[in-house]
Amino acid sequence: MWGCGALLAARAGSRLRCELFLAWGRGWSAAAPYSASAEPSRVRALVYGHHGDPAKVVELKNLELAAVGRSDVHVKMLAAPINPSDINMIQGNYGLLPKLPAVGGNEGVGQVVAVGGSVTGVKPGDWVIPASAGLGDCVIQNASNSGVGQAVIQIAAALGLRTVNVVRDRPDLQKLTDRLKSLGAEHVLTEEELRKHEMKNFFKDMPPPRLALNCVGGKSSTELLRHLAPGGTMVTYGGMAKQPVIASVSQLIFKDLKLRGFWLSQWKKDHSPAQFKELIVTLCGLISRGQLTAPACSEVPLQDYQRALEASVQPFVSSKQILTMC
Repeated sequence: MWGCGALLAARAGSRLRCELFLAWGRGWSAAAPYSASAEPSRVRALVYGHHGDPAKVVELKNLELAAVGRSDVHVKMLAAPINPSDINMIQGNYGLLPKLPAVGGNEGVGQVVAVGGSVTGVKPGDWVIPASAGLGDCVIQNASNSGVGQAVIQIAAALGLRTVNVVRDRPDLQKLTDRLKSLGAEHVLTEEELRKHEMKNFFKDMPPPRLALNCVGGKSSTELLRHLAPGGTMVTYGGMAKQPVIASVSQLIFKDLKLRGFWLSQWKKDHSPAQFKELIVTLCGLISRGQLTAPACSEVPLQDYQRALEASVQPFVSSKQILTMC
């Protein structure tokens, strides 16, 4: 969430609306404790009152903070990324739209500032994150220069899976290729190279891939389907090209290919808080073992949000924009 100060007022009994999940334990030396008496009455937040171009509709405003109720938790956001889903939500073309006016952003890390008298799960000083807002030998992944894509490369490597990573052609292609391979990518291809290759010749030492991850759509997703093994699956989790996924009748009938989507927000609704916690703990384990690292990031102070928003919508930007609140 893009706000500074004790901005997020979460009701501890509300599971999906504003639930908080303790991610990093308690009493970290880097996190100074806070008390209810120290919390501010006014906070800053990036707010939009109608949908449109994020750089034009988002404003930095001062908001009044309500007093802490018995089952409330007030959280000071410390840092928050700007993700494609955040941009789409502000534009008004996302699957989940908040009631307006709304504070931008869906992810981030915060510190508990104050808790109500009936709250026992967290205490001031805890660091938290918002909780709401098989495979073959090879995984084909599209748009793998994204933060999610870079994470998938590392997770696949930790699971012993080989990845073919498809990216758009760009001036700094070699630099991007070197970075993705350093994360564990076995092969990096441009969309044009993917169209020219026959996978059976390209991967002579391994069976054709059974899984493709797609966040672009359009013609590139059709190419991914062409290279899947019979019975394979393509999972679409984004539509950056703003074009439909097109599959031929022969691919569906004769190759028995399967198409499905993935939306983390829906996954959270379909799974319990305990299952979400298990997922986070698994990812934290990969981080602690050095098997999962953050993508390249640019830290931008909250007051410079216009610069961060403009950078987030530029093509071929591999650096994640992180708004810092301190």
